[in-house]
Amino acid sequence: MIPRTMKAVLIPALCTTLLCASAATAGIPSDFDQQVKAFAGRMTSKHDLDPVELNQLLSEIQYHQKIIDAISRPAEAKPWFKYRKIFVTKTRATEGVEFWNANRELLERAEQKHGVPAEIIVAIIGVETRYGRHGGSYPVIDALATLAFGYPKRSAFFSRELEQYLLLVGEEGLDPRTTKGSYAGAMGLPQFIPSSYRAYAVDFDGDGKRDLLKNKADAIGSVAAYLKRHGWQRGKPITYKAKGANSRHRAFVKAGMKPSLRIDKLAKAGIRPEKPLPGSSLSSLILLDGDKGKEYWLGLTNFYAITRYNHSNLYAMAVYQLSQKIVSLRATGGKK
Repeated sequence: MIPRTMKAVLIPALCTTLLCASAATAGIPSDFDQQVKAFAGRMTSKHDLDPVELNQLLSEIQYHQKIIDAISRPAEAKPWFKYRKIFVTKTRATEGVEFWNANRELLERAEQKHGVPAEIIVAIIGVETRYGRHGGSYPVIDALATLAFGYPKRSAFFSRELEQYLLLVGEEGLDPRTTKGSYAGAMGLPQFIPSSYRAYAVDFDGDGKRDLLKNKADAIGSVAAYLKRHGWQRGKPITYKAKGANSRHRAFVKAGMKPSLRIDKLAKAGIRPEKPLPGSSLSSLILLDGDKGKEYWLGLTNFYAITRYNHSNLYAMAVYQLSQKIVSLRATGGKK
């Protein structure tokens, strides 16, 4: 371990090296190196990391303007009828049936242990990475650093994720330089960000490792464990269409994503679920822009659990509808 007295020399050197390595990158913020310097100081003092190793690692970071561009136009900004066409497709459902059949025993075990239906686990992995086909092409450390020091709107969040990543690679034996993920630093088949990886990933096959990058067992078990930890209720419904809802009910829509509206209260306002629910059940009222106009849905507790994976009603609805398409296709042997 390098003595702490040497950090004052090594950390400024880190920033000078980083600035030189990235100077030719278009769009790099003028204070990028200063932010890295401050981050490096926090990391070495807070976690007692070797400043020489940290110096070398961070000196290799590359800033990517494409990452800033991508996060500035997320798919979740699209209207539902466009967003749905990206994820709820026959091709993705067909691939989901194949993934389900190939991993049936793992999915059954995950469902039995955590109560999350196989089709929901499959659909999440399908939406996230097309069942592992598209895990991301950016070095995770580059993505997180670019957003931490080049995207002020979410700087605090991504600085924490970069911190979590540096801790994660040591814990899980990942290569901090070559591990790749999404533009937002999400990794593996289920696209866990570093803090979620550390907190919720599980070793589902008992080999002593939590490998979400290549291990389908760990990915399946971790998705189920994540949803269970975020409130998934075994055997409960996810969402129903809201009959009778219209523009007069915008106040209910504005109540937010978390289920807080009693079904009996909604009934008094003329809103009913397409299938019976106890009057004491809690729901949110969701408004989506569909192909044929406004769509209203009831977001129940399990729907909300899916939004904890990605804080978007569009995302959760895509997962739900893809899951139903997969179930239907699997039941007919792929003929639908």
